[in-house]
Amino acid sequence: MRISVTDRCNLRCVYCMPHGIPTIPMEEILTYEEITRVCKQAVALGITRFKITGGEPLARLGCPALIRMIRRIPGVEQVTMTTNGVLLGKYLEELTAAGLNAVNISLDTTDRRLYEQITGSDCLNQVISSIKAACKSGLKVKINTVLQQGLNADSWRDLLQLAKQYGIDVRFIELMPVGQGRFGTPVSNISLFHDIEKEFGPLIPDNKTHGNGPAVYYRLPGFDSSVGFISPIHGTFCGSCNRIRMTSTGEIKPCLSYGSGFDVRSALRTGDKNTTLTGKQNRTARQDQPCYTAQPEQNNTQFQQYRNHNGLQSNPANNSAQPNRADENVRRILAKAISSKPRMHCFDTAADDCPENRPDQSFAGMPLPAETKGMSAIGG
Repeated sequence: MRISVTDRCNLRCVYCMPHGIPTIPMEEILTYEEITRVCKQAVALGITRFKITGGEPLARLGCPALIRMIRRIPGVEQVTMTTNGVLLGKYLEELTAAGLNAVNISLDTTDRRLYEQITGSDCLNQVISSIKAACKSGLKVKINTVLQQGLNADSWRDLLQLAKQYGIDVRFIELMPVGQGRFGTPVSNISLFHDIEKEFGPLIPDNKTHGNGPAVYYRLPGFDSSVGFISPIHGTFCGSCNRIRMTSTGEIKPCLSYGSGFDVRSALRTGDKNTTLTGKQNRTARQDQPCYTAQPEQNNTQFQQYRNHNGLQSNPANNSAQPNRADENVRRILAKAISSKPRMHCFDTAADDCPENRPDQSFAGMPLPAETKGMSAIGG
């Protein structure tokens, strides 16, 4: 279960959270206690592994405390995190002490100027330092990379060398037509696969378990680590997807391709199980739902609200209001969301968008999609 703990981020990546996007009011974001209650019900349904995401999860105050709260739930096997790495070094000791098992660090280039162009910040050195520190701490570390035509399409070479240097896996994720990503031009993982083979030699399938996601891994000659491909456009893994997502506002999303979700916040705060669907119950994207973000303001009322709603302070009214009924309803909503996961491939691309418009043996079982769904912005 992927859990977004905040809509805020300290970077402004052009394909994810550019400047000018409004923030969600603090009172609409789940407290840490509320998130923990949802996790308890998820464990009751058999979900035992959780990934903390954002926005940037470390932009929310007290994030290590949430890690500790979830790790203490009986039955939880693993808590991991996806981060941009800028603040990871600062909080690394707290995170490991809280029980964090692994970390995925988003990094799209090792070129300082290009990094600043993509993210809007000159923070590459902090990210590299965080990678080194995380490796030294014993955490399982992976790099997540999104390549785009006309931006960082050639960055894969340097990123593979970085992964080789530190002995960590790097995963190339095709840009999805979700939110701001619909304005970019993705690099096909099929093309990338062949480019890597030309540069480094034949890729050998790696069947070892590297994590909990849909990545397909290969070994590279001379590398102690592996390269992974996550191909939502040119691969079809939806039928075997084991992910469920919860946004920072308590919306459960069975799939990023869905314009609908299931509301657990109402159940948590009022015990109500009737209003569970958000948006339309179909796959069309919501045109009115932007991808939110903003940096927390340090010296104003909004930042004080941010502190008040950061989840470290309990909310007796919410936690005591019909606890049995509320928790039971949360569990029912989660079960309904899980049963609503798609059994067919959801992300599609036009045939003309990809020159490799054919099934490829290197991605066996993942034939190319055939038609366009016209994806648009989906929040969360």
